[in-house]
Amino acid sequence: LEIIVTILNENDNTPMFPQPNITKNVPEDTEVDTVIVAREEVTATDADLDTIYYELTTTVQNTDGYFAIRGDNNPEIYLQKALDYDKFISTTLLLYARDRPVTSTEHTNTATATITITIQQSDTRAPWFLPCTQLHNDSSVCISSPYSGRVNISEIVKEPLLLEPGPIYAVDPDYTISDRIVYRIVGGNTNEVFSVDADTGNLTMNKMVTSPDSFLLQVMATQVSNVRKYSVATVEIKVINKSNFPPYFEKGVYNGTVFVGLPQRSFVYQAGDPSTPLVITAMDQDFPDV
Repeated sequence: LEIIVTILNENDNTPMFPQPNITKNVPEDTEVDTVIVAREEVTATDADLDTIYYELTTTVQNTDGYFAIRGDNNPEIYLQKALDYDKFISTTLLLYARDRPVTSTEHTNTATATITITIQQSDTRAPWFLPCTQLHNDSSVCISSPYSGRVNISEIVKEPLLLEPGPIYAVDPDYTISDRIVYRIVGGNTNEVFSVDADTGNLTMNKMVTSPDSFLLQVMATQVSNVRKYSVATVEIKVINKSNFPPYFEKGVYNGTVFVGLPQRSFVYQAGDPSTPLVITAMDQDFPDV
């Protein structure tokens, strides 16, 4: 009597990843479509020899869509969307390996691998001149105002010039890199009247100016380790006649009269003389003819 016995394969084994926990450091400026985790690192095996189906999810809010797998049966993880260090610095991915499709009603065994991604800030932005204002709460763009200052005619100032809204100062906005900044004047410095300290950004005078004039300087701030990362700020210096006296009012107290019920922007009249508008005037001994 010949008896034939056929062994049927039962789905009693769970897929296994070669590494259940993987950590990767990814530079911020990594190009889209770059492989982050190679296929062989995350390919699961199944003792039942079933086809493995993969699914990738993220556990960190607002980090969806940055990483993806090549396909249901290809677990290679790649960068799907450009990174921004200011939006998030790390995320955790969960890669599922199933021995049945997600839509299957059959008994399914599932394995999970955890991939921790840490974003490394890259040197992607040029220096910012301070103070500056971020646009629409976007920390990647900061707009600074021009600097301005004044010097007296026929005088040379030995100390650094006082500027508004503050001294010339720039920083590397890629703060984990924080490259050193150097300064130099690249335009508008007629007759080399001014110079800027390369390390501090302090603006000083080399010589006096003998006529009323205005200088529109262009000051460049450059990163030491990457000269292609630079910004240029405008510094307006006005040459004025020296002011020895402060302005003063002709009177210490002015008295005026207003009438009830008048619309906005109506005149205020002199007290005791309702036909003459009240005029407040100031004088300056530096300009006696004005």
